[in-house]
Amino acid sequence: QVQLVESGGGLVQAGGSLRLSCAASGSIFGLNTMAWYRQAPGKQRELVASITSTSGGSANYADSVKGRFTISRDNAKNTVYLQMNSLKPEDTAVYYCNLRNLGGSPYWGQGTQVTVSS
Repeated sequence: QVQLVESGGGLVQAGGSLRLSCAASGSIFGLNTMAWYRQAPGKQRELVASITSTSGGSANYADSVKGRFTISRDNAKNTVYLQMNSLKPEDTAVYYCNLRNLGGSPYWGQGTQVTVSS
C-alpha cells in the first residue's frame, strides 16, 4: 500500500501562484511515476503533469498548463511538487496526487482544493 498526503491548496487571485506538495509513504518502488490530476465541478478528472523517478525526471504537461506549471520531485523524500504560476480561474479544481509503481496500480491522495478568483 502507498499513502499520499497533499498540501498547499487554497484561495488565490488570478495571476497569483501556489505550490502543492505531496508526500508518499509505504510500498514505493524505485521506478515509479508521480503525477498531479485535477477535477473541476461537473468535469472529468484530467492529468495536469507527471514526472518519472529516473535521474533528472522526465516530465509531461497538459497543454493548458505548459509554461505556467512546473512539476518536480525529491526522490529522497518521496515527495512531488507542483509550482503553479499565472493562475487562471479555469485552474480552479480539486488537485489529486497520484503515484504508480512500474507495472502496478495507481494510488491517489485525498485531494486539495485550489480556487482562483477573477
